[in-house]
Amino acid sequence: MKRIDIITIFPEYFAPLQLSLIGKAQEKGLLEVNTVKLRDFAPAPHHSVDDTPYGGGAGMVMKPDVLALAIDSVLREDSLLIFTSPAGVKFTQSLAHQLKGDDFAHIVFICGRFEGYDARVVEHYREQLGEARVWEVSIGDYVLNGGEVAVLVMIEAISRLIPGVVGNPESLVEESHELEENGQTLLEYPSYTRPADFKGLSVPEVLLSGNHKAISDWRKQQSMRRSSVV
Repeated sequence: MKRIDIITIFPEYFAPLQLSLIGKAQEKGLLEVNTVKLRDFAPAPHHSVDDTPYGGGAGMVMKPDVLALAIDSVLREDSLLIFTSPAGVKFTQSLAHQLKGDDFAHIVFICGRFEGYDARVVEHYREQLGEARVWEVSIGDYVLNGGEVAVLVMIEAISRLIPGVVGNPESLVEESHELEENGQTLLEYPSYTRPADFKGLSVPEVLLSGNHKAISDWRKQQSMRRSSVV
């Protein structure tokens, strides 16, 4: 079973993970997802998790001592720490496949906020665990208010690849970023369902033909066109 711990200021942000396929995966024991409230590790009475940056500048920086206490509360020898960061490596489908495997049975996501983390936190855990166990990851070339949205995206992408989470495993093969042509990943072909006529728009005739070879060829061509391969 894969275990995921999420260190965040806003645990309630992750309530959607109890829904749909990921919620069912947890019920079936395929996945365990826990949230860790960062403020629980900050000193009373204010439970402050941030402070002004050395050297001046706008915004606040997440405190290294508070973060370390939260991380250490869930840390194991086999943990992979993932810090959300606009400066991190780009999250891709290939990376999701890597993270779903048994080599990463325990993932700890750390959700950034404010102007980010004190850089010494990442440095400290890389010295302790090694660079292979401490990553900074971004989901795109833009800035969010916090890392919670990014972590939701990554957990969804990773979890659906775990065997047993998606009911029909074949649906994972014929979808965007899984199809390949000459080493290039393709986007999924367009899909249609009943009714056959919708507001004057008809389903492509080939899909009604019953000719499986022709349908397969058409779908491949559509995937290549969508992916700008042709």
